[in-house]
Amino acid sequence: MNQHQEPLASVRYCGRDFTAAELAAIGEIIAQKAQHPTRAAISRAVCRALNWRQANGRLKDVSCRVALNRMQDDGLLSLPPPRHPAPLRCRRPELTTASAPQPRIEGTRADFPALQLRRVTAGSNSRLWNELIARYHYLGYQPLVGAQLRYLVDDGDRLLAALGFSAAAWRVAPRDEFIGWTEAQRQAQLHRVVNHSRFLILPWVRVRNLGSSLLSLAARQLPDDWSAVYHYQPVLLETFVDERFRGTCYRAANWLELGQTTGRGKTQSRPRRPRHDAPIKTVFVYPLRRDFRQWLAVDPP
Repeated sequence: MNQHQEPLASVRYCGRDFTAAELAAIGEIIAQKAQHPTRAAISRAVCRALNWRQANGRLKDVSCRVALNRMQDDGLLSLPPPRHPAPLRCRRPELTTASAPQPRIEGTRADFPALQLRRVTAGSNSRLWNELIARYHYLGYQPLVGAQLRYLVDDGDRLLAALGFSAAAWRVAPRDEFIGWTEAQRQAQLHRVVNHSRFLILPWVRVRNLGSSLLSLAARQLPDDWSAVYHYQPVLLETFVDERFRGTCYRAANWLELGQTTGRGKTQSRPRRPRHDAPIKTVFVYPLRRDFRQWLAVDPP
């Protein structure tokens, strides 16, 4: 930190306020190089020291690692060099014949009575999901942010689509106005909003009404799956549709169009360093419960 700057009372990273005392504690953890030699070890120790945990009790070490990197970018601390350069952690998945183009699949929704969403956990299904997104999704492959669930969609032995859900955007004006929560309520209840971050119908699949059917299936299945993994139920889904797409399937599945984003990145939360380098997108939401506002507009204890 520049010696001429006023000491910060608190700073915000990844949805959490860090006090000056907590920043000092983080500095002490980093200084204990023998006990915490790597960035991963430091982030776990910081989470334990600050009791920064998910709703299911697990450490929020991934969010912590991102926060620590941003703190270093802002000159608040100095981390040890990463063991692996960032490009190795986020490299494009190797493409194999498992994700190669297939013969055209056509029909209507009624022609696919065994349509199902299979939750991706690990192993070959995880690699296949990554491959499909890398190969066919316009955004390419990037690890999803925060709490997340991934699905492969098939009907018998016919693979049709891949879906991904992850942590909600930190601040979205149309969504926040629609919910009507206060700043404190948003910080406390944001985890109950889930972002539909990847939606890929494979390019050889031409099935009428498939997109809206998948959205409806996901809205019914995801709350229980999310609860089984993270021990709480989400009450609202959100998504952002790029201007190159019309969002027709979301409208057909009764998602609500709220407006447009401002062009800031999905995870940006530091107003002192604004960026407007992200594309403008249309915001859609889907309530998973009629009383979703009662769950979201709850004051923190």
